[in-house]
Amino acid sequence: MWDYTDKVRDHFMNPRNVGEIEDADGVGEVGSLACGDALKLTFKMGPDGRIADAKFKTFGCASAIASSSALTEMIKGLNLDEAAKITNEDIAEFLGGLPKEKMHCSVMGREALEAAIANYRGIPLPLAEGEVVCECFGVTDLEVRRAIKESNLKSVEEITNFTKAGGGCGKCHDRLAEILREEQQTGAGTQQIIPDQRGKRLTNIQKIKLIEEVLEREVRPALRKDGGDIELIDLDGDFVTVSLRGACGTCKKSQTTLKEYVEKKLREQVLETLVVEEAK
Repeated sequence: MWDYTDKVRDHFMNPRNVGEIEDADGVGEVGSLACGDALKLTFKMGPDGRIADAKFKTFGCASAIASSSALTEMIKGLNLDEAAKITNEDIAEFLGGLPKEKMHCSVMGREALEAAIANYRGIPLPLAEGEVVCECFGVTDLEVRRAIKESNLKSVEEITNFTKAGGGCGKCHDRLAEILREEQQTGAGTQQIIPDQRGKRLTNIQKIKLIEEVLEREVRPALRKDGGDIELIDLDGDFVTVSLRGACGTCKKSQTTLKEYVEKKLREQVLETLVVEEAK
């Protein structure tokens, strides 16, 4: 498992403010189910001009849920100008830190907040107008440049950790490296650029995407025929944590299903070193 802080675990296991405000004043939606992460943030303003309530719905890993939960707690009681100053680093700090590979979850939270505030104020989001450099996850050059500036990123791998760009097919790695060089030359990042050393090794985001594809295409249909289902909970290196749902969750042969069917499928179609474990 990832080395999560106690606060991340708490907000994942006991998320605050889950749901959606029906008559919300501000609505922000970012990400997509196709990309593996999605977040919808809604908030309601109080008569004092401060955020009286905030709720979220998210699809993603433990860090995505924890970051979304933390964000709703952070913004309640703030006016919009105060809320707009919250950064992804603030969200991660509130949780006691996040694994570097999961920083994009805090970024998604900040982006949802910005989208919700823009929705309330009736103004467009400038980052949506950028050039899409990562087709897999729909990340624009403006999003990449912003992440480089704000988080002092030094490598393509760090860009992937913060934005998910480059975590799919990898075709945009050269373009990401080019943007990184441009930001360094303009003084946005005076740090030394670290070359991307990943080569053809799968990143965690690439693994997650492939795992989800196999689960959706082959595993879930088979389990659903018997009244069961499966959910990907997390990925730590080659250790895949899943949760069996429905009839599969109470079946005495669940471990056999995990090892002889799920793990076998993932090893055949994703990576032969994967180990499947059930969430405790």
